[in-house]
Amino acid sequence: MALISIDRERGLLTAEFQGLDKLWTFKSRLEIPLTHVRGATHDPGIAREPKGIRVGGTYFPGVITAGRFRRDGERLFWDVKNPDKAVVIELADAERYDRLVIEVDDPRATVALIEQTIARG
Repeated sequence: MALISIDRERGLLTAEFQGLDKLWTFKSRLEIPLTHVRGATHDPGIAREPKGIRVGGTYFPGVITAGRFRRDGERLFWDVKNPDKAVVIELADAERYDRLVIEVDDPRATVALIEQTIARG
């Protein structure tokens, strides 16, 4: 699971990974410039989609998907154990990832935070 925060002064969206998720993802945090964030959706069904090729991280079907994956030329970052709490963050012009698929405690609140931030520009 990750904690998502927005720092408007620095213009960053931060995903800070909790507990063993740091180990599974090989990351403790991701910082994404807000100018690269296109939007976010709560999408529990994404866990049933093909993940692609694991580039680095952990994948046990039905248990955990974590780390970097490539699928059809798209670069994805996953950190999901419970698909019901999965949020998909769409990125544009990002250096490392095209989409982040991250488990959060409150998907609706996380999506609202990101969408409100984008709307304010």
